[in-house]
Amino acid sequence: MILKPQDIVVVLKLIALGDRSWSYLQLANELCMSASEINAGVKRALRAKLLVQLGEGVQPRPNRQALEEFLLHGIKYAFPPDYGTITRGMKTSYAAEPIVSELVYDQQNPPVWPYAEGKDRGPSLSPLYKSVPAAAAQDSVLYELLVLVDAIRDGRARERRIAGKLLCERLNCQT
Repeated sequence: MILKPQDIVVVLKLIALGDRSWSYLQLANELCMSASEINAGVKRALRAKLLVQLGEGVQPRPNRQALEEFLLHGIKYAFPPDYGTITRGMKTSYAAEPIVSELVYDQQNPPVWPYAEGKDRGPSLSPLYKSVPAAAAQDSVLYELLVLVDAIRDGRARERRIAGKLLCERLNCQT
């Protein structure tokens, strides 16, 4: 079993949903993935202990402490971003909320996920999964989580530290 980047997107979506119930079809529609991709991602995340299932017939829930540990210490090594040329897209990493308000930076060339419907231009930074921009455009909580994860994947030490603090607040973990 090898964890895939889209599995992290699925787990972050479950964080964004909070305590609300969900279905594989709902997640597939909201994440712009197939239901089979969601099902396989949930299985891999369960095996990696990023999700836990507390009983038969109970929906898997995020294991917030394990997720925090992986995102803070492993994601930049497991799923490093690829960089590309200047393109149209959605701001990410240190250039988007919630982290942008914590930093002073040159706003001329913000990193962006390539996205035809995006309003920004900058050097492309590969999202965890190809459908991330479309999914983030529909869910502001998921967008913020993905931005923070990208700041950890892409950022310098200060950006990673700030992103880690903000991410832990959103995961409600005791560190």
